[in-house]
Amino acid sequence: MIWSQLEPAVRWTLGAIFGVLIVATIIVWVLGRRFPQRNGTELRQRVNTWWIIATIFTAAIVVNRTLSIVFFAIVSFLALKEYLSLIPIRQADRRVLFWAYLTIPLQYCWVYTEWYGIFIIFIPVFAFLLLPLRMIAIGETEGYIRANGTLHWGMMLMVFCLSHAAFLLVLKLKDDPTRLPGPGMVLFLVVFTQLNDVLQYIWGKSLGRRKIVPSVSPGKTWGGFLGGLGSTTALAALAGPYLTPMNHWQSLVGGAIIAAGGFVGDVNISALKRDLKIKDSGTLLPGHGGILDRIDSLIYTAPLFFHYIYYLFQFQTFGYSPGRVS
Repeated sequence: MIWSQLEPAVRWTLGAIFGVLIVATIIVWVLGRRFPQRNGTELRQRVNTWWIIATIFTAAIVVNRTLSIVFFAIVSFLALKEYLSLIPIRQADRRVLFWAYLTIPLQYCWVYTEWYGIFIIFIPVFAFLLLPLRMIAIGETEGYIRANGTLHWGMMLMVFCLSHAAFLLVLKLKDDPTRLPGPGMVLFLVVFTQLNDVLQYIWGKSLGRRKIVPSVSPGKTWGGFLGGLGSTTALAALAGPYLTPMNHWQSLVGGAIIAAGGFVGDVNISALKRDLKIKDSGTLLPGHGGILDRIDSLIYTAPLFFHYIYYLFQFQTFGYSPGRVS
């Protein structure tokens, strides 16, 4: 896949992302010159990190399909590695982690071969049933239930859920197999997932009074959630027909799914960090924290949006195809 093969709306959207980053960079520079007494290090780091993220993501999308899948596989690896570095792990289970990491290349192999049938059951069924056998073989029973639960939860979120974003890239419409809707669908998913985070933050600061889950995430308010939900849904309804095969009404529902799912993903990772008594999940992304701090919403929106759009349309996949045609 090369730049010229992308649909015009995808190219314009990618260009707009870098346009926003240019404006943000100029604003940060102006603020630094005008208010030198203020510490703008974190803001500069945030913008610089966004440049890196946007550049790598764009390269993964526009070069070819293989690089795109490898990109998401690396994100899954980094996310799982960060997660496993945070949670308490029994000494005996360190010999099991190799098999947990092995699920990553296998899961993305099913994506590469477009084998939907095995992709959708490999981790929830085979890994779920077989991985505990390695723990049993070690013979350590104390903490067995906790170890299984934390490991499988991590694999489901960091590998299985994230891999749905990669599978979006390889989908081809049955009635028009020459069209490449994947990049547009991934761009729609990622852009509106991140935009929803920003909009919920802005609405929460502007109108948010009543907190939703104060013991988990004190900054989350009903005003922020509902404002973000409405804004994201409206913008998605306008952009969806240009980036995806969806019409305006289908895009509106897709935007609502992303907005609601992103909120749930955000508060779930917040609950994880509060349980572990940490503020950020890591330091991989300066100004943002760790990889989990950046993809907390995406791990929920990716599978929800994937199965929504997979239900709407018939795609060419090896193993299974949905029966409904939009």
